[in-house]
Amino acid sequence: MKKLMLIILMSTLFGVLSGCDPKETEDPPLNCAPGFEVQDNACVKVEEDTCFAPDDYSETLTYEMVWNDEFDGTELDPANWVYEVNGSGGGNNELQYYTSDNTTVADGFLTITAKKELYNGKEYTSSRVTTYNRAFFKYGIIEVRAKLPSGRGTWPAIWMMPQYSRYGGWPNSGEIDIMEHVGYNQNVIHGTVHTDWYNGQEGNQKGGSTSAYQDVSTEFHTYKVEWLPDKIKFYVDDVMYYEYIDSKYATCPTSQLWPFNSSFYIILNVAVGGDWGGAQGVDDSIFPTSMVLDYVRVYQATELEDFDDNSE
Repeated sequence: MKKLMLIILMSTLFGVLSGCDPKETEDPPLNCAPGFEVQDNACVKVEEDTCFAPDDYSETLTYEMVWNDEFDGTELDPANWVYEVNGSGGGNNELQYYTSDNTTVADGFLTITAKKELYNGKEYTSSRVTTYNRAFFKYGIIEVRAKLPSGRGTWPAIWMMPQYSRYGGWPNSGEIDIMEHVGYNQNVIHGTVHTDWYNGQEGNQKGGSTSAYQDVSTEFHTYKVEWLPDKIKFYVDDVMYYEYIDSKYATCPTSQLWPFNSSFYIILNVAVGGDWGGAQGVDDSIFPTSMVLDYVRVYQATELEDFDDNSE
């Protein structure tokens, strides 16, 4: 019994002595993914500014063609293009149903035709084709040679949307409208960008227009943007008519003003009606009417390949 009591006493004493000098322990540090930092013991995404310096790129860049479609053959190349098939109205209350049947490829041209016909509850059909998940680009020259439809109610567009929604849904991740035309305002070409702060939903989108060409529906013209790390320039036939850059934040813009530092894909379509295209109604006597495209070409500059803006 005495031996047992001695063992118990010694065990208790050892436990008390051990508790007097506990070994200090700390929680392991958080290992946050790139683009995140520790704030209040949690990983929080940090938006990195896209800053520019005068020497970030040269004003005289060396461009090389990196992608093109000359529309040779007899059908749209599925390696380059995918059809959008829906009657959702494009988010603009448009009247058409987009099908895969309203395009033809022949003699080196892609033709997108809008028609007056009943289809899946819509009174008009047309087509919208995109390079989504096929071909997408960051910076460069994107040019399209096209002849546009005419007539009140038509709304052809050549434009770009982000392959990755880096800053969230529209308009936060941006939109670049290389060319838009509404038939009730014939021969006026529009180039526009949409961002979080500047967008069509708020009615303060940034853009320009030109009426220097009086034959956009009878002759081909080249519609182009030169997309640089700090500005986007809009052209018709190599004549610049608008440049987007926010001077207040030119040296270090936020994504609300400049979401254009990730990859975008190309879209070609002819809409019917809608909030803008149908602002003065639709003239049914004009159908069928078409946008004819000669080519789509993309050029990029080797000087910008290593431009560090922490994006895709």
